[in-house]
Amino acid sequence: MKKKTDFRTEVREMARKAKEASYRLAQLSTTSKNKALLEMAEDLERHQQHLIEENRKDLASGEKAHLSFSLIDRLRLTPSVIQGMAEGLREVARLPDPVGEVLRMWKRPNGLMVGKMRIPIGVIGLIYESRPNVTADASGLCFKAGNSVLLRGGSEAFHSNQAIGQILRKILSKRGLPEEAIQIFPHTGREAIQEMLQLEEEIDLIIPRGGEELIRFVTNHSKIPVIKHYKGVCHIFVDESADLKMAIRICLNAKVQRPGVCNAMETLLVHEKVASRFLPRMATVLRKEGVELRGCSRTKKVLPGIKEAREEDWFQEYLDLILSIKVVKGIEEAVQHMARFGSFHTEAIITSDYQNAQKFLKEVNSSCVLVNASTRFNDGFELGLGAEIGISTSKFHAFGPMGLEELTTTKFIVYGEGQIRK
Repeated sequence: MKKKTDFRTEVREMARKAKEASYRLAQLSTTSKNKALLEMAEDLERHQQHLIEENRKDLASGEKAHLSFSLIDRLRLTPSVIQGMAEGLREVARLPDPVGEVLRMWKRPNGLMVGKMRIPIGVIGLIYESRPNVTADASGLCFKAGNSVLLRGGSEAFHSNQAIGQILRKILSKRGLPEEAIQIFPHTGREAIQEMLQLEEEIDLIIPRGGEELIRFVTNHSKIPVIKHYKGVCHIFVDESADLKMAIRICLNAKVQRPGVCNAMETLLVHEKVASRFLPRMATVLRKEGVELRGCSRTKKVLPGIKEAREEDWFQEYLDLILSIKVVKGIEEAVQHMARFGSFHTEAIITSDYQNAQKFLKEVNSSCVLVNASTRFNDGFELGLGAEIGISTSKFHAFGPMGLEELTTTKFIVYGEGQIRK
């Protein structure tokens, strides 16, 4: 019994210290924050070999535990991934500081000047699986936006997350800033998550990143508001006017560049007027990359021998080298398919028709909608946010990749000259 009590006390103490640190962070100057971020980036690069060695421990454990291809892919730290983490922190440092920004002002008939100002949210609790680079991305974003962050990574990335966290916290200590602004849970059991989710007085927002099971668990048990996306069932629609060479290049990238991530294409929709010309060429390049194809009855007529796509395939986030294909009558059917089977994550159209492009942008209700570009661009770094703490498909309080601005809220500010209410 004592062990359980000590465990609860430790989690609550971490949250309390994060809350205290958030008050100091909210007052930091932009210059102070940016200097710390740049030093963090340098130290990540300086300790690259150490990070790779710690990551090998996690990879060995993951392979022994027979983790899926997608999880191993997300878990691996390479020199390029570490370089990307460092560059992400530098990009965050280069971005405008949202804290203290006055969005607009207006004058009331009684002379009061009313405005809205961006302020930090406070304490962010991040619960995530596999990706150790999230530790650096989330820490940098939260820090720049004036928030403390409590990071609970998965057991599969324990050594990697701890190593990254130690580097970032060392810079905070070196610069006289509160180390408690970035804290990584030393516990990997779900008991830590459950305790964390009860601390509504200390933690202001929970962001889970991982599989659908984890996100639903967090949503069902949290007393704290949750930003989430359950899965990424992303589509590309190849219109009848599409440049087919462009379409092949984009679809190949969207499916195979990193099939284990949430913005990879899972379903390809093809206009019936180009299906016979496009699909054989598309299938050839996909098969060379080891992609398993599943198709509707019309697709199977063009591509004999592929697996039949069942209804559950249209809902499926494979996170693997598997692709569902459907031939549709036109843009209306494509949009309807996305509305029924999609997850509000990412959709793209390949077209040369301006009206169809505009129709697609207007009618497809996902967090990122693209014209003639890969779904893989729905990413905070690629969209110019520096990095992202997650992608929201829940619309409140953010929709799409969450960067600095999405990690702030607003308060009203009022200037008066002695007015009183009558």
